[in-house]
Amino acid sequence: MNKHELRKKILKTRKKNYFKANLLNFSSILKILKKEKFKGKIIGGYFPYNYEVDIINILRKFEQNNFIISLPRIKKNFQMDFYQWSLKDPLKINNYGIPEPVSDKVLSPDMLLIPLVAFDKNLNRLGYGGGFYDRYISKINKNNKIIKIGIAYSFQKVKKIPINKFDIKLNFIITEKSK
Repeated sequence: MNKHELRKKILKTRKKNYFKANLLNFSSILKILKKEKFKGKIIGGYFPYNYEVDIINILRKFEQNNFIISLPRIKKNFQMDFYQWSLKDPLKINNYGIPEPVSDKVLSPDMLLIPLVAFDKNLNRLGYGGGFYDRYISKINKNNKIIKIGIAYSFQKVKKIPINKFDIKLNFIITEKSK
């Protein structure tokens, strides 16, 4: 199955199962941070869109523990940057229908929570096809060793994601079944 067919199939399944899916456990992420001896303070999250896993409560817990939250803002030429955001800050809707921060404070996250359409056991990720995260990670990873955590439902796992030279592997993938 090619990327387009796989994306279409999983997005349909995600929409159908969204309201049956369980929430993620914050402790799953904390275990990764402890294991990696994570010292960073800037978390790159996302605002859930199109039946993605809702991580707002996880971002709230990070904020309550004095982490700085940032969300992506899409720019021209399929680029994006992360901007500081707090749960009490407003958001604006971009041209794709995705809520983005209005802040002008660009941040470089130490850890990214990345939404995905599908994943495989080799930590390959299939996104929506725009390459935003791959481009962003390529750009920022030259300066930082960023922890990349894919966020998904367990039913989004597939046998094999077709990859190319631009696709960047994740460090971890967390689902509602992660402990």
